[in-house]
Amino acid sequence: MAAFRLPLTILQGETWRVPLVWKAGVPAVPVDLTGCSARMHVRTRVESPDVLLELTTGNGRIELGATGGEITLRLTAVETAAITWVRAVYDLEIVQADGSVRRLTEGSVKVRPEVTR
Repeated sequence: MAAFRLPLTILQGETWRVPLVWKAGVPAVPVDLTGCSARMHVRTRVESPDVLLELTTGNGRIELGATGGEITLRLTAVETAAITWVRAVYDLEIVQADGSVRRLTEGSVKVRPEVTR
């Protein structure tokens, strides 16, 4: 199954929170994320060696629910205020307990600059 495309927008200077629910099957039911971890890199281009932003379950910027399939991406207002780029790309990978990796979503990231600072 291919990753679904999801464009993201970050409002600079604002607390950023994106709740997602991973569902699979027919009928679609939440995927059990027990024992999983998640990682997401934001780069200028896919082939760029430089990571602009890293979100992982390890650094607390991605939170996984257990059996409900919940995935929450999060950045603090201080973290979004520090962003200096405007456009980038990302992908979000789920690492399952057995070590297998699934790219869940991918797409563009746009940052809308903050006026009130």
